Amino acid sequence: MFEEEEKSHLQQLPQTSYKLAEWKTAKVQLNYHIQVERMYYSVPYDYVREQVDVRLTTDLIEVYFKETRIASHKRLNGEVSQFSTNKDHMPDNHRLYLEHNPENNRKWAETIGPSMEQLVSHILETNAEKKALNILSALRNLSNKHTRDELESATHTLLEILTNPTIPVLKGVLDRRKKRKQKSKIDNHQINNNDHGFTRGAKYFGGDKK
Repeated sequence: MFEEEEKSHLQQLPQTSYKLAEWKTAKVQLNYHIQVERMYYSVPYDYVREQVDVRLTTDLIEVYFKETRIASHKRLNGEVSQFSTNKDHMPDNHRLYLEHNPENNRKWAETIGPSMEQLVSHILETNAEKKALNILSALRNLSNKHTRDELESATHTLLEILTNPTIPVLKGVLDRRKKRKQKSKIDNHQINNNDHGFTRGAKYFGGDKK
C-alpha cells in the first residue's frame, strides 16, 4: 500500500534542520541597543524607545518591529554584558567618532596632499593618541572653510617656517591669505570702476551742444 499509493507523494527532507525559536519582547534603549539575556544587540537608531519583538534561535538573534525585521545578529555566548553593534545602526555623530582613528586620518591627509600627510604624521608621532586625535579633529574642521588646495598650500608654508607646527599657526596662515585675497578682489573692483568712470563722453555732461 505504501509503495503503491503514498511513496510518490513524499517530499524531500529540508537540507537544513528545523531550528526551534523562542520569542521575547524588548525595549530599545537610548544607546540604540536591546538587552536580551544580559547581552546587548544594536538596532537602527530610529527605533530608540520603541518596543520590539525578538526571535532567538541557538545561533541567531532577529529583531522585528511591527512584523518587519529591522536587525539580526549572531547570538552572543559566554561572559555577560557583551555588545554586538552594527555601525550602520549608529547615528552619524557616533559613526564619525568611531571612524576618527589614526589610520583614517592618514587616509584623509592623502586626499589633501604631501604636506598635509607630513603634518598629520608629525602630530600622531609626537603626541599621545587621544591628544593627537583631538588635534586632528580641529585640523579637519578647517576643511569646512577652506579648499584642499588652500589647506595644502598653507600647510606647506607652515612646515617651512616651523619645526614644531601647530594648528593655531596654520589657522593664522589661512586667515592672512584669505584677507589678502579679499583685499585683492576689492582693489581690482575699484580699479575696474575707475577704468569705466570717464567713458560717458561729452554729451552726457552737456558739453557737446550745437
